Amino acid sequence: MNQQPYAFTMEMEVRDYECDMQGIVNNSVYQNYLEHARHVWLKTVGIDFKEFTERGINLVVVRAELDYKSPLQSGERFTVGLTMVRESPLKFAFYQDILRLPDMKLAIKAKIIGTALNGRGRPQIPAELESLMQPGA
Repeated sequence: MNQQPYAFTMEMEVRDYECDMQGIVNNSVYQNYLEHARHVWLKTVGIDFKEFTERGINLVVVRAELDYKSPLQSGERFTVGLTMVRESPLKFAFYQDILRLPDMKLAIKAKIIGTALNGRGRPQIPAELESLMQPGA
């Protein structure tokens, strides 16, 4: 799937404590970057996790696919881009890239698959999410 243009992008910076002994971002930290971008985007489009939870709706990740392309290092700035796509009747996918700035070198290519669970713990996509999704690939 072609990732650009993204539905949302945000800039971030690598912090020292996110790096391992090799001086590069620890592999698990990239998932934090990806999740933070998803949460910020959802909030900007009016999806409130607290309000969803109070309604008995829980957004959950069911699969994460990450392709590590090029490491980031302390102090580097980067952008996280994302697009939300209908994956199946009960699942959605966030296609996300992390690109180093300013050269836009690809650091991570990710596909994060999620669903929404209703109060009975069953998958059910709320209308608020339906309207955000692009058709599947």
